[in-house]
Amino acid sequence: MPESSESATPRSVSERAVVLLIGAVQFVNILDFVMVMPLGPDFAKGLGIESSHIGTIGGSYTAAASVAGLLGGYFLDRFDRRKALAVCMLGLVAATAAGGLAVGLSTLLLARVCAGLFGGPATALSLSIIADLIPVERRGRALGAVMASFSVASVLGVPLALKVAELGSWRTPFFVVAALGLVLVLAALWLLPPVRGHLKPGGSAARAPGVAELLGNADVQLSYLMTALVMMSGFIVIPNISAYLQQNLGYPRENLWILYAAGGIVSFFTLRLTGPLVDRFGSFRIGSVGVVLAALTTYVGFIHYPAWLPIPVLFMVFMLAMGVRNVAYNTLTSRVPDNPVRARFMSLQSATQHMASALGAFLSARLLVDLPDGTLGGMDTIAWVSIGLAVGVPVMLRVVEGRVRSREQARALAVPPAQGMAAPLSPEAHSHG
Repeated sequence: MPESSESATPRSVSERAVVLLIGAVQFVNILDFVMVMPLGPDFAKGLGIESSHIGTIGGSYTAAASVAGLLGGYFLDRFDRRKALAVCMLGLVAATAAGGLAVGLSTLLLARVCAGLFGGPATALSLSIIADLIPVERRGRALGAVMASFSVASVLGVPLALKVAELGSWRTPFFVVAALGLVLVLAALWLLPPVRGHLKPGGSAARAPGVAELLGNADVQLSYLMTALVMMSGFIVIPNISAYLQQNLGYPRENLWILYAAGGIVSFFTLRLTGPLVDRFGSFRIGSVGVVLAALTTYVGFIHYPAWLPIPVLFMVFMLAMGVRNVAYNTLTSRVPDNPVRARFMSLQSATQHMASALGAFLSARLLVDLPDGTLGGMDTIAWVSIGLAVGVPVMLRVVEGRVRSREQARALAVPPAQGMAAPLSPEAHSHG
């Protein structure tokens, strides 16, 4: 099939528009995932599930997303990224609605598995679109803006989901998010330009390394190892925060939305400010600050919590640390692959992220126990495991950044700057603010 005129002459679009559209789609994708953990105690009570099993429900999504990421590595680079993203997000919308119809642990797990099968590749495709269309010198800022969708999901989405659950039931947020997702996906499909720069004129994928060859690359291996350490250290703790705050620290359920809103506001500004800092100072320096701060808040919050410290303050610092760390390592990993194999790399990275998250969540479910007094036992153990895993992240940031920078410098000397660049975006609005 000959290349369409639309592909031959890409629609002019500003970088700001691309970032806003992808950010809106990612808002739904992320909200579908992050709202489940704060709602955990609600649906656990409604379906008769033990609180220590909430991590299993969170892990079912990430495990499925990991499998989908592995499979997606074989074919995602064969399609227009915009159309592939639309298919994945529509599947996620249907699976989210199905979650609201669950009648027990098994049906809820099935719905979350289906959501993960579509949500994992959707994340990889979203990041690939940003990396394809935004030049490397502004990519940290762009990724920081897109990742701010996590903050918006926390500032607006999670608190609203908690409130909606209070007014209706734990099922209501699933239906609301599914409806919102359908509207945003259709809008993004209509407004986003085709993303086919990685394809040959006939519409097939440009010649690129296969999955086995890609996984044999040392830079890729180191990048995925770094990703695994980051995600596992976080998700051995994160799925259990809501239950821990309510059951161990006595934080009121009716104030939970305020906590997530405050943490989300901090995270939103952190992500917006961290992107330019990463572009200026590098991922190692900025990411290491986030890792150290995350380790300190994990120790204070789950191992040696001082009664005088307000829980919202601790939670906001924790969200700040997560934001700094995540922008730094995501910006760095976006520099590892070449354009023709970017979606394949991102899909396999998504698989690594989700598998590591699932392992962390499943491990936490094994280490935690529901004590007779209603509290969760073993939180200090999983906190120490999280800190231990995080120790290796700064080392990996340093190694990967050094290797990527050396490769980019060598390529700049060998290849004229005009070669290998994606179709330019319109010059307007390079700022993503």
